Amino acid sequence: MGLNPLYFLVVGPGILLALWAQFKVKQAFAMGQEVQANCGWSGAQVAQKILEAFNLEGKVGIEITQGFLGDHYDPANKMLRLSPDVYNGTDLSALGVAAHEVGHAIQHAEGYAPLKLRNAIVPMASIGSNLSYFLILIGMMISSMGLIMLGIILFSIVVFFQIVNLPVEFDASSRARAILTTKGIISHREEETVAKVLNAAAWTYVAATVTSVLTLLYYLMMARDGDSR
Repeated sequence: MGLNPLYFLVVGPGILLALWAQFKVKQAFAMGQEVQANCGWSGAQVAQKILEAFNLEGKVGIEITQGFLGDHYDPANKMLRLSPDVYNGTDLSALGVAAHEVGHAIQHAEGYAPLKLRNAIVPMASIGSNLSYFLILIGMMISSMGLIMLGIILFSIVVFFQIVNLPVEFDASSRARAILTTKGIISHREEETVAKVLNAAAWTYVAATVTSVLTLLYYLMMARDGDSR
């Protein structure tokens, strides 16, 4: 199905947006890496200080993980996993990303509703992401509308996950910027650079959501065409 010209016509804009977003986040992160934070703390130190400020010391751990920008918060194990550049970095990019991930830990501790919903649908979204394409493909091959619709339903869960994920990520970034400035970790002048890094990262989530919605639209168009035949 991926070779169908209709696929590139419908989903192509989302793919181009995703490529642009990836370029922008790498560019912004590199720019932020060139500016050392006045506080002199590393991303791991900043994360620890924020956890302490929100009474999460000892409740949420911090560990280093491999991979460029592979930073994330693991709610199941209550663990912040920071990439080497963020964990050890003392630049504004490192501090911004570290604070963003702590923002997720704070959301978790406060019972932030969109995060709870996102975490609840992760298992089904994972299944949908892995199986939907194959069910739709097999359904097309054997002309089984039942399999096609099952695949579309599973992929719809992926789309729903992406949509729910947007407010979670935007809220974590807002929290990060506010915490860094109100706690005196960075100045308002430094916050401008941090904002550019986090805003660029936000576009990757927007692009992923747009691509998912357009892919769902493509699947629905293919199902309609197959049903009409």
